[in-house]
Amino acid sequence: MPVTAAELRTLRDELQRRMQVTNPIAVGKQRTSMKGATRRRAAPMRWNPEPEDVQKSVAQLVLTIVEFLRKLMERQAIRRMEQKTLTRKEVEAVGTALMQLERTIREIGDKFGLTPDDLNLDLGAMKLM
Repeated sequence: MPVTAAELRTLRDELQRRMQVTNPIAVGKQRTSMKGATRRRAAPMRWNPEPEDVQKSVAQLVLTIVEFLRKLMERQAIRRMEQKTLTRKEVEAVGTALMQLERTIREIGDKFGLTPDDLNLDLGAMKLM
């Protein structure tokens, strides 16, 4: 079963919301409109222009997007396995590729001092399965 348009809209809305919260220009506006909602959650990610931190910020953004896509592909592979539209060889190849991608994401994250939690998008109640 492919990803539905509603699921993609929910993902887009979440990404836009996150971009607004992390945008240095919009942070002040967002805080006043949310009236303390961000204070109850973890502090939003912010871009730090220090030369050493620029690489880490870019790495975090790129790895977050790659991790998001990895999870999406994993869910799609599970759906295809459940529908029996993949051969055993394809299931093995997809599983191996996804494990290697996850390992690579973690290794690159380690180089920049990023944990898996640093790469997690809070998608709320969105259902991808």
